[in-house]
Amino acid sequence: MAGASLALGLAQLSEKYQAKLNRPLSIAIIEAVAPDANHPGFDARSIAIAHGSVFELTRLGIWPKLASLGTEIENIHISDRGHFGMTELNAEQFNLSSMGQVVELAKVGKVLFDELKQHDIKLYCPATLDTLKTDATGHSLTLSNGQHIRTQLLVAADGAHSKVRQALKQDIEKVEFDQVALVANVQTDKPHQGWAYERFTDTGPLALLPMSSESVQGKSHQPRLSLVWALDSEQAQALKTAPKAEFLASLQRAFGNRAGRFTEVGERVSYPLTLSYMPRPIYHRTVFIGNAAQTLHPIAGQGFNLGLRDVVGLIDAIETVIKHSQQQQQALDIGQHTVIHDYLSLREADRSNTINNVEFLVRGFSNQYWPLVAGRSLGLRLLSWCPPLKAPIAHKAMGWKSA
Repeated sequence: MAGASLALGLAQLSEKYQAKLNRPLSIAIIEAVAPDANHPGFDARSIAIAHGSVFELTRLGIWPKLASLGTEIENIHISDRGHFGMTELNAEQFNLSSMGQVVELAKVGKVLFDELKQHDIKLYCPATLDTLKTDATGHSLTLSNGQHIRTQLLVAADGAHSKVRQALKQDIEKVEFDQVALVANVQTDKPHQGWAYERFTDTGPLALLPMSSESVQGKSHQPRLSLVWALDSEQAQALKTAPKAEFLASLQRAFGNRAGRFTEVGERVSYPLTLSYMPRPIYHRTVFIGNAAQTLHPIAGQGFNLGLRDVVGLIDAIETVIKHSQQQQQALDIGQHTVIHDYLSLREADRSNTINNVEFLVRGFSNQYWPLVAGRSLGLRLLSWCPPLKAPIAHKAMGWKSA
C-alpha cells in the first residue's frame, strides 16, 4: 500500500507540474506478484486507516477510489481487563463523522493495482530486485526477469525484510516483545454499529475493528470484526489450532460480552510481534518508507498511518525541489542530497515520537505490577471523567502527525 500510494501521489504531482517540467516524472514500480487472493501483502487482513490518513489519501486523489471499501470507525472503546479503567472516544465529540475507516487489504490491493495502470507509471510485474549498483548519480537495478532500470531516486517500500536495505547493508534496530499476534476475522450475534475495541488483557492487547457485513454459509449480512490478539507464543499456537468452539469460548472470556456473542471465526494466522526501525531511513539517493523503515506493534493501529505520512513527506520534499529547480532554472534531480535530507528532517520527529509512544503503550499495558496497573486504570477513568483530556489521545488515534 505504501509503494502504490507513493507512485499514485507522484503521478498526480507530475501532472500538476506538467506544463512547467521539461518532461514528466518517470515513475516505475517493481512488484513481485499481482494482487489476488494469494498476494502476501494484500491478504485477508484488515487495517485501520485513521481520519488523518483518509484526509491525506483524499489529497492524493486516492481515497475516492477506496471509499466504497471502507467501514467507518465511529467510536473506540478502551478497557483494562479485570480493572476499573475504561474510556470511550466518539467521533461525534470531535464533530467528525468517523475516527477512521477499516479496509480489507485484498480489496484495496486490487483497486490500487488497477489505478496504477491509469497513470503514466511503468509497472514491472511480476519481478523482483536481483542486483543493485550505486554510483554518484543514481542506481542501476537488474531485475529477476533480466530487465534493467536506471534511477536518480530509489524508494524502498518492500516491507520488513527489505531486499533494498539488505543490498545496501543498512542497519536496523529491533525490540522483541515476546508476544505473538493472532489474527482472524470473527462474527458476532449483533451489529457492531461502528465500534472498535482495544482491550488490555493479562497476555497483551486485544483489538477488534468493525468490518463490512458479508454473506457466509448461506447467511446474509453477518456482522464481522477483525481481531488482533497479542499472546505469548505457547498460547498463540494453542489457540491457533484449537477447535472453533474452544477458540470462541477463550475469546469470549478474554474480551467479555460488550461486542455480543462470538459465533464464527475465519482462518487464524499468527506472526511474532517485533518493533523494528532504521535509525536513519535514508541512504545515498535512497529513501525507506513504510514497513521497510519501521514496523510497529499493532496496539495502536498506527503502522500504515505512519507509513502514509512517510509517503506524504517524500512527496512534499520532491515538490519543494521541483519548485526550486524551476525558480533557479536548473535541471531537475529528485534524488539529490537536498531531497533526501529534507525528507529526513520532515519525518524525524513524527517517526521518533510515534515509535516511542507505541513502545510505551506496549510496556505500560502488558505489565501487571500493581502500582502501574492502578495508575493506568486511573488514567483511563480520568479520560472519561474529564472529556477535554481526550483531545491529545484522539489526535494520535486519528493519525494526525505526531510532532
